[in-house]
Amino acid sequence: MRAEICRRCRTVEECYEFMLAYAAQGLPCEDRSQSSNQIREFLQRAVDALSGLADACVAAVNADAPDATEKYFAFLEVLDRDARDSIRTIELVLAQSTISSQLIDNLNASLHLRAVLTDLFLLGEIARQQMQAAIATRSPPACGEPNPEKVFAS
Repeated sequence: MRAEICRRCRTVEECYEFMLAYAAQGLPCEDRSQSSNQIREFLQRAVDALSGLADACVAAVNADAPDATEKYFAFLEVLDRDARDSIRTIELVLAQSTISSQLIDNLNASLHLRAVLTDLFLLGEIARQQMQAAIATRSPPACGEPNPEKVFAS
């Protein structure tokens, strides 16, 4: 479950990094370059990763049953709202016939996107620390059992 959450966080972070590079190109509109084709793919992957993210986190919290469950659930309400707002903002950009560098620069500056990115940085770091702690406390796998270090590394 944590690996899924980390994957989703990474997907959104990669989209943001690509958006920064795309905005820096100064394109007045989409052209036929590889980056202009990729911007829509990155944005759609971010939408997909954000969709249902809070629900996936709720499932992880329920499975792990940490002592601070109510603190997690309170944060996940914030994450859900920020994710939904970001999805709406990204989908507005995707609905445009052309996506200029300036449009992406404005999306980068969106408070909605910045809020969810900050949420994801926090969530991603918590998930990474929990995965590392889980790996450190496990004994080496028996023959034929999956190695958790390899499972969580993906």
